[in-house]
Amino acid sequence: MVLAGIGDRNRSIQIKVLHSRQRDENMHIFGTIYNIFLSHIMGKHADSIDRTILRRIQSHGRAWVFTPSHFDDIAGSSTITTTLKRHTDAGTIRSLARGLYDYPKTDPQLGTLLPSTDDIARALAGRDEIRLQPSGAYAANRLGLSTQVPMKVVYLTDGRSKTVQIGNRQIILKQTTPRNMAAAGKISGLIIQALKHLGKDQVDGEVIKTLDSRLDDAGRKQLMGDIRSAPAWIADIFRQLSKTKGSVQ
Repeated sequence: MVLAGIGDRNRSIQIKVLHSRQRDENMHIFGTIYNIFLSHIMGKHADSIDRTILRRIQSHGRAWVFTPSHFDDIAGSSTITTTLKRHTDAGTIRSLARGLYDYPKTDPQLGTLLPSTDDIARALAGRDEIRLQPSGAYAANRLGLSTQVPMKVVYLTDGRSKTVQIGNRQIILKQTTPRNMAAAGKISGLIIQALKHLGKDQVDGEVIKTLDSRLDDAGRKQLMGDIRSAPAWIADIFRQLSKTKGSVQ
């Protein structure tokens, strides 16, 4: 009777061991299937994100300048960075500087073109949530008061000062006072900075006529709305320019 009891216990133990091994094997099989399923789902998700980001880039057209923040609604920052690197490596997009990209435009004669300075500045402003105001020689060039295209372009900003190098072009963001940013993004702000660059003694009738030709009715109203932001001598020019187009002598 004792030997029979020992035999029953041994069989019971063997059965438990077999059940345990079967359970472990089942768990291993389940885990393998789950990992394959998860990998498939994640792969499809990553592919979907990849296509969504690419479609957004292409929808803006060639020469669009952008930053990872333009895709914050699509995925997390690490996924966006990885996706943009993949498209950069494939030659679909181009890395201009750290965290700054473009969808390059190609000219049949000139080859791959660099984006415009304003497009780069616009992307930087959006990324850093700052305002920018062209100044110096670049402001004068924008208004047709100078044919010089500076390789160092200076923007006044209400953000931090920094320099961004794009090829052989430097874009300098220079922190300034609230007064200098009061008319930022407007024709009035551009004229203020261009005239400051030229200096009072260099402003003659031709300069005034050139500015007059650049203004429409809305621009003339802006001048008077921002006249308090201008130095006294520029405010006098604003009053001249606020008249009907062509009336300036």
